[in-house]
Amino acid sequence: MGDTCCNNQTMGAVARLIQEELPGAYVHSVKLGASESADRNAGFFGNLNDQIDRVCTELSGISELQHGVNLMGFSQGGLFLRALVQRCPQLRAKTLVTFGSPHSGVARIPKCPQENDTLCNWMRRLASRGVYSWYIRDHVVQAQYFKDPERLDDYLEHNIFLPDVNMELLPRKEDYRERICALDKLVLVRFANEDMIYPELSSWFGFLDADGNRVALENSTMYQEDWLGLRELDKSSRLEFVTVEGKHMEISDQALRGIVAEYFTVAVNSPLFREQF
Repeated sequence: MGDTCCNNQTMGAVARLIQEELPGAYVHSVKLGASESADRNAGFFGNLNDQIDRVCTELSGISELQHGVNLMGFSQGGLFLRALVQRCPQLRAKTLVTFGSPHSGVARIPKCPQENDTLCNWMRRLASRGVYSWYIRDHVVQAQYFKDPERLDDYLEHNIFLPDVNMELLPRKEDYRERICALDKLVLVRFANEDMIYPELSSWFGFLDADGNRVALENSTMYQEDWLGLRELDKSSRLEFVTVEGKHMEISDQALRGIVAEYFTVAVNSPLFREQF
């Protein structure tokens, strides 16, 4: 949220770090806009369902990714990539690592990384007018993973994205579950001093109940009934929960290198990035 795919100081630096850690690996960064400014805009305004469809088509045409791909997503980009795994059967996903990603949604619209961020502030103003109104829910990205624990009926009826990918709607889509269960590993990274995603447990698929109490993944109906396949991954030691020091997206090169070295290998085509923070 607020970044671009190829910024030399952020996602570009991550790409270089991975290439240093895994020499010869093919690295592809997802780009949603034709220009850097359009790409940044797409992190705030657009339809996630349409974006995922376009990226699925794009990646399906990349020959280097045909035999398997490791995925790495940052913040809302990790949620985007997880949905891509579920919805894109052409993509042979191996390992998915997400950093500070709102997998269970957010109960508050994320704050802006910089106070003077015009696009971000405009997004927040629009969202404040009603995240479930038809225009905002279809055009503001952050509204599409907003989940008010006190208005679950409205959320399930009007949210166009998260209830589907989290298997909260009936009938549940078994093919979504099958693709998550097919992962070699799902690694969920949370930040120890998370200050953007609320509740912070969302990075580990936790959330809030209607009274505002935190509910960990293992105590949720999603896990106990295994809607998404997370319990199956967990029981087969393919679901990992990792904590790194720092605030939202304040990850050190050392910590990032450690995660790349542990979970990605050159035996499978290299990681794919999602650019948005």
